[in-house]
Amino acid sequence: MSQNSLQSLNKINIDEKNSSIIFSMLYESLRQILEAIGLMEGYKVYSHEAFTYYLNNKKEYKIANLFDKYRKMRNGVNYYGKTISRKITLKARKEIKILCELLKYKYLNFK
Repeated sequence: MSQNSLQSLNKINIDEKNSSIIFSMLYESLRQILEAIGLMEGYKVYSHEAFTYYLNNKKEYKIANLFDKYRKMRNGVNYYGKTISRKITLKARKEIKILCELLKYKYLNFK
């Protein structure tokens, strides 16, 4: 589902009106990959914040920091009505795509 979401989100033109919505969906795609990795290792994670600790335990410090930054931004959108600019969403789209690919190949054996 993560891959399908990312492919669909890459086709959408991001503007100031939809950037926050797309940002939340991009974040969700990354979280889905992390959930799949956790499930394959026997974990069921109920807290998004726990993924940061999980990544740190795997010594994926840079990914953990970026994920946590995006988690906090997404929480701002979903729970507090904050907006994410088009510029930030465009950057996030590139970074999340790279992170998802890296995580899939490294931990889910996608070739």
